[in-house]
Amino acid sequence: MRLDDFDPNSVNIGDQRGSGFSLGGTGGRVGCGSIVIALIAALVFGVDPTSMLSSGGVDTGQVQTQGGTTATESCNVDAVSKESCNALSSLNKTWAPLFEAARIPFTPPKLVFYSQMGRSGCGAAQSAMGPFYCPTDQGIYIDTDFYREMEQRMGAGGDFARVYVMAHEYGHHVQTLTGLADQIRSAQQANPGQANQLQVAMELQADCYAGVWAGRNRERIEPGDIEEGLTAAHAIGDDVLTGGRVAEEAFTHGSAAQRMEWLRKGIQTADEDQCDTLAAFRR
Repeated sequence: MRLDDFDPNSVNIGDQRGSGFSLGGTGGRVGCGSIVIALIAALVFGVDPTSMLSSGGVDTGQVQTQGGTTATESCNVDAVSKESCNALSSLNKTWAPLFEAARIPFTPPKLVFYSQMGRSGCGAAQSAMGPFYCPTDQGIYIDTDFYREMEQRMGAGGDFARVYVMAHEYGHHVQTLTGLADQIRSAQQANPGQANQLQVAMELQADCYAGVWAGRNRERIEPGDIEEGLTAAHAIGDDVLTGGRVAEEAFTHGSAAQRMEWLRKGIQTADEDQCDTLAAFRR
């Protein structure tokens, strides 16, 4: 996907790479079992790390940043970092006017790079978690090494597959700003039996929102991009990741077919109003 170079004044970047952060104290300790769970969640993207890694409370104080002291430095650490910043810039430019038209206040998210371990407003960040969005500090957290794992272990490579990850996490930011994320969490607490289904709907909507961004930048899509995105969406379906060993009612992110369907719908319609994955719950 052809993306313009980012404007350093239009992106909010944090960088924890090289900070030497380590888990300490009584909070945030992660055992082997938790890491396995986190790894599975990482592969399906969008997991809320709060429920997994911060049950004991994690010190979320400032982390000394050494990956880069300015947005320009951080975004130019390597090609994948720059690509992520370019995608963030494009996402901001695409979504800001939509919020303005809907008269909803818009605040762009912060993209935070980290390596191996870091901190977020939701607790500890670990590479095994993969990219995730933290609603507490409205940050998208990425260890760019995950993209190599995604390509080598999941067969989901290519630039569009990577920016699809960014756009999906940005979709969770959209849900936070519109208040939908809070509504979903309240509904999950009120209806525990539907908690997984509601989570699936939330994740599929984020996939659709990722497609809306791509659809609204259709002129920048190159041959093979859509296939890369759909391949990635298929690879991260709950049924594919678990080899069919998990029952559908236990899914938290949706099947491969569902993820492909909603990403495709977003691309084809380029209309965020078509991303109503929660319609069934209003009947």
